Amino acid sequence: MARTDTDVLVIGGGIIGLAVAWRAAQRSLAVAVVDPAPGGGAAQVAAGMLAPVTELQYGEEPLLRLGMASNERYADFAAELTALTGLDTGYRQTGTLAVALDADDREELRELHAFHQRLGLDSQWLSGRECRKLEPMLAPGVRGGLHVTDDHQVDGRRLAAALVAACERTGVTFHRAEAAELLVTDGRASGVRLDGGGTVTGERLVLAAGCRSHLLPGLPAGVLPAIRPVKGQVLRLHIPPLYRPFLSRNVRAVVRGQHIYLVPRADGELVIGATSEEQGYDTTVTAGGVWELLRDAHELVPGITELPLAETNAGLRPGSPDNAPLLGPTALPGLVAATGHYRNGVLLTPVTGDLLAEYLATGALPDLAAAFSPDRFTTKVSA
Repeated sequence: MARTDTDVLVIGGGIIGLAVAWRAAQRSLAVAVVDPAPGGGAAQVAAGMLAPVTELQYGEEPLLRLGMASNERYADFAAELTALTGLDTGYRQTGTLAVALDADDREELRELHAFHQRLGLDSQWLSGRECRKLEPMLAPGVRGGLHVTDDHQVDGRRLAAALVAACERTGVTFHRAEAAELLVTDGRASGVRLDGGGTVTGERLVLAAGCRSHLLPGLPAGVLPAIRPVKGQVLRLHIPPLYRPFLSRNVRAVVRGQHIYLVPRADGELVIGATSEEQGYDTTVTAGGVWELLRDAHELVPGITELPLAETNAGLRPGSPDNAPLLGPTALPGLVAATGHYRNGVLLTPVTGDLLAEYLATGALPDLAAAFSPDRFTTKVSA
């Protein structure tokens, strides 16, 4: 294979890498992506909740700001993709209802609501009766909940397909192969060797390989922390026309200490997720995982047992040591990170594309990305 030079070489063709490639190409940069199956990865499994407010945990205020900025961009981002490609991303402004099934969960949600208020976030406390008025299929035992009107959803699979098409229409070159080795020339990242032979070089490289980013052969020690894989099993049910609308918005809760969410699609699909398992790179769907999800979802919405089970699958979330993304230049000159998005990969896709494209085009990383520099984990790599 002939040696190829490009301005930006993206290693990893999941939705994060694709968004960076598309936005960089729009900035008149020559861009190439190395991935054996562009559009694959965790987005093929993800439920696609866009929930910066209801996903918020204490101490994550910088991540909240990043998530809110991305969520605010989503409507235009999705519309732009559809206008360019003709493909629907499944973006829906549904809102999210987070509910409590017992007194302890109710108290926890009350504390979260107070936290939201201190931060100036828009969330509304509802009684159990008010929750069931919004979603009549909820269990009678629901004690109360938070209604967040701006936490929405997108279909990760449709989004990935639209991003691949957008990249193709914007002139991005795809090398459908594995990156077998990172090439470093004179102390600077310069390209990759492909598993099928040949090399691809780039002025700057973007490492967006999810939970395998730190495993790229040739990557000097200390450039990236370990990006751990966190397994999530997910179910997809079908809502027959007779039962629609089954749910009108995203619904989530904590059942027996485990987070459960139900995401209804416009086409009648209902996504239920997700387990959270530290099992290495295993993506086996287990009977126990399926049972736990169905059991907990049934306590929240008893009617789900009447729905056909259409699909089960499992994916790997890429988790950094602090569960926040790595965005921007690394300690290795020429290498830029876009990885470690953990449970927020779909949510953070628009803002990651924008921030990294700005850096690649101008050399200046926007302030919004400052808290997520890979430098928070690493030291300067000597040439």
